[in-house]
Amino acid sequence: MNEVRALRDPQPEKAPEALPHNIEAEQQLLGAILTNNDIFDRIASVIRAEHFFDPVHQRIFEISAARIQKNALASPVTLKAFLEDDPGLKELGGPAYLVRLAGAAISAFAARDYAQMLYDLAVRRELIGLGRDIAAKAARVDVTSEPKEQIVEAEQRLYKLGEQGHAERGFQSFLKAVTDAVNVANAAYQRDGGLAGISTGLADLDKKLGGLHPSDLLILAGRPSMGKTSLATNIAFNIAKAYKRGRHPDGSEGAVEGGVVGFFSLEMSAEQLAARILSEAAEVPSEQIRRGDMTEAEFRRFVEAAKALEACPLYIDDTPALPISQVAARARRLKRTHGLDVLMVDYLQLLKGTGGSRDNRVQEVSEITQGLKAIAKELNIPVVALSQLSRSVESRDDKRPQLSDLRESGSIEQDADVVMFVFREEYYREREKPGDHEMEKMAQWQALMEQVHGKAEVIIGKQRHGPIGSVELSFEGRFTRFGNLVRPWQQGIDSY
Repeated sequence: MNEVRALRDPQPEKAPEALPHNIEAEQQLLGAILTNNDIFDRIASVIRAEHFFDPVHQRIFEISAARIQKNALASPVTLKAFLEDDPGLKELGGPAYLVRLAGAAISAFAARDYAQMLYDLAVRRELIGLGRDIAAKAARVDVTSEPKEQIVEAEQRLYKLGEQGHAERGFQSFLKAVTDAVNVANAAYQRDGGLAGISTGLADLDKKLGGLHPSDLLILAGRPSMGKTSLATNIAFNIAKAYKRGRHPDGSEGAVEGGVVGFFSLEMSAEQLAARILSEAAEVPSEQIRRGDMTEAEFRRFVEAAKALEACPLYIDDTPALPISQVAARARRLKRTHGLDVLMVDYLQLLKGTGGSRDNRVQEVSEITQGLKAIAKELNIPVVALSQLSRSVESRDDKRPQLSDLRESGSIEQDADVVMFVFREEYYREREKPGDHEMEKMAQWQALMEQVHGKAEVIIGKQRHGPIGSVELSFEGRFTRFGNLVRPWQQGIDSY
């Protein structure tokens, strides 16, 4: 009986444990920076303001970093003007505290070790906070919070912690946002060709878009047979083929040209998609590849192309009817294991939302587009999602697509940073062929076909960061390949 009573009696609550931190290490590292600003360059890639435990230390580090990055001196004297009225600093003794920090400076060679220690302690604090949140949510039995959703959310926050050293960003100062914007502009300025984003391999499209920008959601839409999937695979192949790894200006490692591409193919199998890419690379028509109807020379080209593409960092997931939460989880996993610079989704209407929104298709598509935009921002990569167009295009004389032709257009148009339409006039003109006995009409038709043969248009209907307009590309139907269109004045000039 006593044993039963002992089991039921509540245990006395333990006092909350102090979060791991090291104030002395923070003081000594800040002192070292204030006495020798060159130390900042050694530790900038390891530690940021939010990794300090003491809020006053965070502010001292942030102001010091801003001044050093502008080639201005950060010392107890120069920082005094910025922090004189800081209430936290007043509690520690006012500007005299900055002088005491400089007096406690460590030697320069130990600075990076101290910075690494403070970073590790910050990650431990984040892990403790994350663990408590997960435990608290799991303990609350709530109808609206499914365990599966909690697992996806926990994985998302753990991913952010593993990648960035902090699980949740919250508010950031305008100073940090401006610094990040200047760094992006500087990277574009330094890069040959002046692209701010990743090159698609299509020069005219790059000029209009400035490349594919991180954290952007790009919608590529078109009617069936316009070549949406072909254009997406062409761009994916161009990016993966150009991949080169190196060191970025901030000290981190990653793609300096091209990138690692993840391709969610919900319509075609991985083998069919690979055959399309091989058809383009080997210049063998895809229907011949399917039938095995190739000459010896074509088969040799096909095998050589396959060998050359083995090392391409292009990863295909052909799982059908994926929920948007699974797309996010798999993209995170790919970035963690192999890296990820661009994500392609073919196509968004084949994705699923959560169970609650399946009855309302517009609401479900809205959830999917919001989810894709969230993936782009979270992983800091461009996401290119293909989309269908409604049949209203077919009933118009001018078959060029418009934003209003997007299926469930409200949410797609609203959430996307860029909306592009693939349009091939040749496809529609072919279906207008007159009878052989109508000689005059046949001559007019042939003249029109010559004008549009082998050409395609990418119509940019929306772009947050640049102009809208139309880009002309070449199209080789036999190899399902889009390319740069050679202008009349470029005839005879070697292009690549």
